[in-house]
Amino acid sequence: MNIQWYPGHMTKAKRAMKEDIKLIDLVIELVDARVPLGSRNPDIDELAKNKGRIILLNKSDLADERYNEKWTAWFQEKGFHVIKVNARSGMGLKQIQPLVQEACREKIERDRKRGILNRPVRTMVVGIPNVGKSTFINSFAGKACTKTGNKPGVTKGNQWIRLNKTLELLDTPGILWPRFEDQEVGLKLAFIGSINDEIIDKEELAAELLKFLIKHYGRNLNERYGIETEDPYEALREVAQARSCLLKGNELDTKKAANLLLDDFRSGKLGRITLEFPEAPGEK
Repeated sequence: MNIQWYPGHMTKAKRAMKEDIKLIDLVIELVDARVPLGSRNPDIDELAKNKGRIILLNKSDLADERYNEKWTAWFQEKGFHVIKVNARSGMGLKQIQPLVQEACREKIERDRKRGILNRPVRTMVVGIPNVGKSTFINSFAGKACTKTGNKPGVTKGNQWIRLNKTLELLDTPGILWPRFEDQEVGLKLAFIGSINDEIIDKEELAAELLKFLIKHYGRNLNERYGIETEDPYEALREVAQARSCLLKGNELDTKKAANLLLDDFRSGKLGRITLEFPEAPGEK
């Protein structure tokens, strides 16, 4: 299954981010805790070079807690400040303000020596589509500052938000990169809804998700739908059977079952699931 999606507004957004980064002290990058590496735009590290860095493992309530802990340690080992958050409920957000001060301690100290006091830390919030940036900003600010939606591409342009005297946020559109070299990454981003669903064969996508779940989270499938088969397409038929997804003549509606399965996964009804696992120490 070949997945590529890079609409024109992302090129424009990336150019704007390159300009705005000159004004920025700190980059807060939201990643989806279910796909912590795959949901990182590889361009961000180059863009944010020499800036303070915080990674928020968002939607951590949907991810397998065992791997939340392992991914937190993995990113910390790489030199990032990391917090597990749930932007929708507000979990973990109170830890961010102190961490911003910690991540920008050298900059704040330089300002103090130059006699510049209380200048707010300017922070760019970045992430791929549908990772929850706007929801995070609204929750963090305690008010609706930006549009939100459960589909990719709601935020179209950059927007400054002054949170308080010590912190200003720049909300940016979700941007991907022009080509997925590894199709596994494209698949996982499609699973979590970061790729426009309209360009994807949902039945094929659901079968790919089932293939992964059968291997790693078979118990979740069994508890939700009674699935025991190891064949993903047969499993999709069993989802249709379990949820009475039927066409005329009692034929199984696998298209409806595919949508239902993806919705169940994305909303957490299938349980807490992580789609990629950190390397063990010493592994490449």
